[in-house]
Amino acid sequence: MSFESLGLRAELLSAIVARGYTTPTPIQTEAIPVIFEGCDLLAGAQTGTGKTAAFALPIVQLLGEKIPVEKRRKPRALVLVPTRELAAQVSEQMNNYARRLSLRSTMIYGGVTIQAQIERLHRGVDIVVATPGRLLDHAERGTIDLSRIKFLVLDEADRMLDLGFIDDIHRVAEYLPAKRQTLLFSATYSPSIKQLADELLDHPRRVEVARRNLAADAVTQAVYQVEKSRKREMLSLMIRKGNWNQVLVFARTRYGADKLTEELLFDGIKAAAIHSNKSQSLRTRTLAEFKRGEFRVLVATDVAARGLDIERLPHVVNYDLPQVPEDYVHRIGRTGRAGENGIALSLVSQEEQPLLQAIEKLLKQTIPRQILAEFPKYAASRTAAAMERKQAKKPAKSRKSREKAVQTAEVVPTPRRKKDAGERPAPKTGRSRSRNRSRK
Repeated sequence: MSFESLGLRAELLSAIVARGYTTPTPIQTEAIPVIFEGCDLLAGAQTGTGKTAAFALPIVQLLGEKIPVEKRRKPRALVLVPTRELAAQVSEQMNNYARRLSLRSTMIYGGVTIQAQIERLHRGVDIVVATPGRLLDHAERGTIDLSRIKFLVLDEADRMLDLGFIDDIHRVAEYLPAKRQTLLFSATYSPSIKQLADELLDHPRRVEVARRNLAADAVTQAVYQVEKSRKREMLSLMIRKGNWNQVLVFARTRYGADKLTEELLFDGIKAAAIHSNKSQSLRTRTLAEFKRGEFRVLVATDVAARGLDIERLPHVVNYDLPQVPEDYVHRIGRTGRAGENGIALSLVSQEEQPLLQAIEKLLKQTIPRQILAEFPKYAASRTAAAMERKQAKKPAKSRKSREKAVQTAEVVPTPRRKKDAGERPAPKTGRSRSRNRSRK
């Protein structure tokens, strides 16, 4: 099947060709006709299979058929996403398609000044891509009018539920018209997703183009057993030995991401970190530099597990396994996207074995174990060299310092005498006793 057969306009077809797409992915083939029919949709597909274009293309075309003449347009399509990174990614694609049909699109999320967003909304927009929290800020301030929304999209809905956005989603729905077309996209299914679909969708058509909860087939997975204290050494060796030029590494905590980045820089490997403690402008700039190849390793926490769209990313490494098994699927889904092959490796310590078992239970498969034959010898030599450098950096002790240390070591403290059980305490002496006698 071709994009032409899906009934897309010529302007959108040219935009698709400009992005390098030739044939629609399975989720696009299944979802686009359903959206054109006007039905609510519950769609499941593996991460990186083109879900964004699956809803962006038909929504832009339907909105473009009737463009309001008013200058300050009210939003007619709303896309809710869980993270700022995903908002930026979706908004970029929306803008690419919308401008072909003279539509306006904007994104709103937290972590940046709200005033600039208010000004953009005041100028008028057709499509809004937003995170739930900041969208509610605008709705409560009255700076956005959601009464004309025709399309509501919940992208990465399972992630929004994991992050505790369920109440915010219901509050957003209160601002929307009852008559609308609702599309729910998710990489994984759960009972909570089914419940959300029952509450927000009206007799939805269900599309699932991949086996549920499985990682993309284009991703080659492997596990390396390694002591926790030696993970960084193994990662450095892999990057050097494999001559990796672009690798996304996931750490569990913000502190761990920063620490690993410092250690990789010490090893002579260019790296940078992104996590929720860094400003949005810095995260955006760091991601752009990584995409341009200005450094080799991007270390991220799960804030980046979904929403990062890096074309032809060859390697993903789980430096720490995630606490939630489903997050493993989304992490490794950053590679092997849009038909490209990718490699996802996990460095697993003994303490993380239960987490690995939970992931394999979710995948219903055993991830192959691999051994890095040269690693033990390499790690030992690195450790020895580091100790030698450390000792060389210590200042030599002078003769007087050494003699003083010896004298201090030879001094044996005199033990304190213990009191006998029947021994009376010595009488008190001093000014208080003399003052008492003078009063008598």
